Amino acid sequence: MKSSKVRPASAFLASRPVRWCGSSLRGLALASLVANIGIIVTGAAVRLTKSGLGCPTWPRCTDESYTTTPEMGINGVIEFGNRLLTFVLIAIAVACFLGALARGRRSLIRLSVAVALGIPGQGVIGGITVLTNLNPWVVGLHFVLSIALVTGAFALWRRVGEGDGDPVPLVPAPLRQLARVLAAVSFAVIAAGVVVTGSGPHSGDQGAKRNGLDPEQISQVHADLVFLLIGLTVAMWFALRAVQAPAAAVRAVAVLFWVEMGQGLIGFVQYFTHLPVALVAAHMLGSALVWTATLAVVWSLRARPVTPVPAEPSPATASEPVPAA
Repeated sequence: MKSSKVRPASAFLASRPVRWCGSSLRGLALASLVANIGIIVTGAAVRLTKSGLGCPTWPRCTDESYTTTPEMGINGVIEFGNRLLTFVLIAIAVACFLGALARGRRSLIRLSVAVALGIPGQGVIGGITVLTNLNPWVVGLHFVLSIALVTGAFALWRRVGEGDGDPVPLVPAPLRQLARVLAAVSFAVIAAGVVVTGSGPHSGDQGAKRNGLDPEQISQVHADLVFLLIGLTVAMWFALRAVQAPAAAVRAVAVLFWVEMGQGLIGFVQYFTHLPVALVAAHMLGSALVWTATLAVVWSLRARPVTPVPAEPSPATASEPVPAA
């Protein structure tokens, strides 16, 4: 008599003709990471082209239509196009969830669900941004949530190739603590940059208010934090070399340093050239790359061993009788 036991969803998906192998899920997770960084750039385009209220309401684009209308011009197209990208992110997130479900690993499932739920949450905050006429603090929260989604997508991408065991430290505890401080300062740099943006001229619309803070003073705080971040990065590089840390960790810190150098150069040039649109957009991309490089440093200081999964016997093999002893 055949068993009536219900098969887990992960086993069902894994048995389909198209298998979700590790490389495909890792590719999907990387696509999610790239897409979440990309929408930061498209969001910057909305603000920098003064299209923040191209669709003046939410969730509709106008009171009568969910889509842009010819009367709204290019600003409506830009804002509505950015809204449509949310569905691309959702599609990738759903694919990641299905891939994680097929792998049957709870850690991957949790991460994929967190990223998937964060995307509609991001859309809601975007809607509040429009309904509050581009309040700079709400706009800043919108950006910070994008950084959180980048974090989740990066974690999913890296965890696909790892095991589910406890992380094994690769460097002494003081260096791991230094990495935490480095990450905190990196986030502080981003947060200060958000405040600087809220005090600057690129509000997203002619009538949008600014946060009222002095741009020069806030920019100085931002620059001081950048110098601190660079100093910590250099210290981390020398410390890792001193303890003969794995080459991957040293390389991750070196990559972070050069990303910081590029971002710092763009920041200074844009400040002294009165914030040209192209450089501001590049600087926002750079902020996402600095954070991603920071996460790579933190990840490089520990490892999770991969536990090989024994292959399941084929039906033919499983049905063969076991010879008597």
